[in-house]
Amino acid sequence: MQVPDINSLSLEQKIGQLFFVGIPSDHVDAPTANIMSTVRPGGICLFARNIKSPDQVRGLLDELRGLSRVEPFLSIDQEGGLVDRLRRILGPMPPASKIASPESAAVQAEIIGLALRTLGFNMDFAPVVDVVVAERAAFSSGLHSRAFGVSQDEVAAFATAFLETLQSNGVIGCLKHFPGLGASDVDSHEELPRVRIEEEEFRAVDLHPFRHLINGGGVRAVMVAHAAYPALGLQERDQDGKLLPSSLSFNIVTRLLRNELGYEGLVLTDDLEMGAIVKSYGVAEASLMALEAGNDMVAICAGVDPILGAHQTISAAAASGRLDPAALDRSVGRILSLKSQLSAPDDLDLDRITSLSQEIVELNGTLS
Repeated sequence: MQVPDINSLSLEQKIGQLFFVGIPSDHVDAPTANIMSTVRPGGICLFARNIKSPDQVRGLLDELRGLSRVEPFLSIDQEGGLVDRLRRILGPMPPASKIASPESAAVQAEIIGLALRTLGFNMDFAPVVDVVVAERAAFSSGLHSRAFGVSQDEVAAFATAFLETLQSNGVIGCLKHFPGLGASDVDSHEELPRVRIEEEEFRAVDLHPFRHLINGGGVRAVMVAHAAYPALGLQERDQDGKLLPSSLSFNIVTRLLRNELGYEGLVLTDDLEMGAIVKSYGVAEASLMALEAGNDMVAICAGVDPILGAHQTISAAAASGRLDPAALDRSVGRILSLKSQLSAPDDLDLDRITSLSQEIVELNGTLS
């Protein structure tokens, strides 16, 4: 599918490109069809609820692609371990914490890349580059086993191998969770984490893998976390005086990621339906705040009504001029630029799926 020129898109079509959505079912049901025709989302992420078999997944993704005027990002969270959305299709993949070398990270990424291309995906929300050093391992952050290595240098090395191999196999990777959740002691799915680290530790440890990979030039997408960093000079407060989540923070998204680190690629939020956001903000309000902070896309991955509500809010903000037209075009330009690099899916090959499952067994055997 050819990526259109930005000047050929209407305002409504541009707004749709800002949305990365989840869908409710394992097929294109009425609510999904409504999302596709009303919002015209720039990206769709599948979850376990959407995945039954190789044929079903490929058919679903092909249909979603067919319903889109602009080639959509078709993504999944395929990390391995606790976050293994393809468990019904492939053998269980090892978690990042079991990966013992850059070479093993590359093997895992190649298996994931080949599987995703066969099933019809073009993006993976991986690798995780949060740093969980020994003293952080006991925290209940939701990152248990999801992080590579035990130091910032190991995270950088393993994630580099993973990302380069994944993308060499035609699947766009996405670093997460910027600017780092390794020192969080709560899960952002439940509430807003307060990452209580000082500036020196933050910059030397948590920011290191992001800086390393961005400087390497291969990073095409970054996902921003929902977290607060009370000890950092960059931390902002909202109009009610509450600590502002990093995903909604101009200082984090624009001043730190864009300006200081010099990152020019795609930026998207983590799912805005997490407790860290919805306990203080409505999804629609948070979506607009996220775009104003400098994110290019907002992820809304569970409910149909929140997607439609956020779309109405952002459409109204664009029509009124609250959403800066130049900023909108910059975001859509980055989205279209990355889409121009997408690879077409491979043919569905069930023998390849079987072979990859055996390769996972062999990988697990080398790590035990």
